[in-house]
Amino acid sequence: MPSRLKRYYGFGHLHFLTFSCYQRRPLLDMPAARDFFLSSLDEIRNRYHFDLRGYVVMPEHVHLLLSEPPEQTISVALKGLKQRISRDFRGGIPRSNKHSLPVVLRTLAIDLPRFWEPRFYDFNVYTQEKLIEKLKYIHANPVRRGLVDHPAAWIWSSYRFYETGEQGMISIDHPE
Repeated sequence: MPSRLKRYYGFGHLHFLTFSCYQRRPLLDMPAARDFFLSSLDEIRNRYHFDLRGYVVMPEHVHLLLSEPPEQTISVALKGLKQRISRDFRGGIPRSNKHSLPVVLRTLAIDLPRFWEPRFYDFNVYTQEKLIEKLKYIHANPVRRGLVDHPAAWIWSSYRFYETGEQGMISIDHPE
């Protein structure tokens, strides 16, 4: 990430975010890990009340396209998400909710100094053209990486919603 990255909040823009696992390690390589990430993202979205317009969870990084939370910044919401994931994956105190991390994954990153890289990339999306460009980029990511032959085959993305209207593992918010 650029060391002098400037964030622009308060303009009502959507934001294209990218953040990576520590040293780009494939800590989200297992389906159960990606499932848990998405259930945690949904909880954080409900807590901070931002709209989710697109996503893809890759083995070593994540792309999100979301609105600004009404009462906090994206930085605060993302910090909550990253802390939640890190704590649970690194063997922290188990959460007593319906989306508890499977035991087999609880110590996946216990010996690492952190689960996530400390920063994130944030790009303001303020035109329809940029929105389409970023969604295409998000949905093509698993294909470019050779994980699947078609974006619809990667269930940890919002592609199916845009292609068929089918909500995936986490629902997409409709634009107003």
